[in-house]
Amino acid sequence: MAAHDIAILGAGIAGLAAALLLKRAGHRVTLFDQFEAPRPLGSGLILQPTGQAVMRRLGLDARIGDLAAPIHRLHGVDAVSGRVVLDVRYAALSANRFGLGVHRGALFSTLFEAVLAEGVPLETGMRAVDLDPGASGVAVAFAGGGRSARFDLAIDASGARSTLTGRAARKAKFRELDYGALWASLDWREGFAIDALSQRYQRASVMIGVLPIGRLPAETQDQAAFFWSVKPAEHAALIAAGLDPWKQRVAGLWPQTGPLLDQIDDWDRLTLARYGHHTLAVPAGRGIAFIGDSAHSTSPQLGQGANMALLDAAALADSLEAYREIDQALEDYVRRRRLHVRLYQTLSYLLTPFYQSDSHVLPFLRDRVVAPASRLPPAQRILAAMVAGSW
Repeated sequence: MAAHDIAILGAGIAGLAAALLLKRAGHRVTLFDQFEAPRPLGSGLILQPTGQAVMRRLGLDARIGDLAAPIHRLHGVDAVSGRVVLDVRYAALSANRFGLGVHRGALFSTLFEAVLAEGVPLETGMRAVDLDPGASGVAVAFAGGGRSARFDLAIDASGARSTLTGRAARKAKFRELDYGALWASLDWREGFAIDALSQRYQRASVMIGVLPIGRLPAETQDQAAFFWSVKPAEHAALIAAGLDPWKQRVAGLWPQTGPLLDQIDDWDRLTLARYGHHTLAVPAGRGIAFIGDSAHSTSPQLGQGANMALLDAAALADSLEAYREIDQALEDYVRRRRLHVRLYQTLSYLLTPFYQSDSHVLPFLRDRVVAPASRLPPAQRILAAMVAGSW
């Protein structure tokens, strides 16, 4: 294996995992981040068995397991009729399979501390805006006119709204989704399944969720990720109508959320997440590889975002291990990830309208046709594999 000079742009989940894997493989890695102090964005997530495998490879599985909450089931109920709409159990695959509900801050800090311990150089306040590929490597241009030295490879891990995707072999159009969500990390309260993602629906226009996400490092209080579907275009009107009317509406649909809602005393406790869909057909270009949300992003319905980012980082590291030449390694990386990424991007694109849309027909089909069919033995295993990321 040849050792390369590699720039990683973005200190999120994908960038941190790639930095660790590549530094340990003997490459000379420099990590750049646009923030003065890198930080996690978002509330909670499910680390699926695929993502857990990468954390195990990094030697960080015990640490993240100590902070996370084991998730054995995804369970959703119609808020009006009480009909079970979603019931996916990891046990349909194996008694040893489960997800991990984890605070994004816990996953970030676990990776970030490991990167610092590994001695990876980190340059902050550096927002990449373009690349300059040349015969002697690729240089990174930063906002404000700064410019890096030349690297053998740049890895774009800067997220869904990366400004560098035009450097991909084929650019994908980013499509903003109509629905996003309001998220909050709150202190855990009794009344919810401690080992499940629990959801309530009203057609497809309302989705409420509660996910146990364990605790943050150096804290003892367990947390819950709470979310409410909302159109970003209607967010301002929701705020203008007042916090209490919204809380009353949530509690009316799901009375058990009262102790969680009591912790929300200001709109600032809730963060608006916007979702978009795009998939780079070729997540690489001249001197650059795309990983994580810069390569592919979608709604979080299948809970695969962080897991796909970890898989991208691992696949790219494996390709650079297998091939001496950068161009060959990038071609191999694209091959390794093509089918898995396209499958899950397609599934998410097709399934999202059943849970987040203005449709009346799709939730009817979901509740009256899909939900009953999903309880049959073959479907149980297929759904579990889909959620686990191994389909």
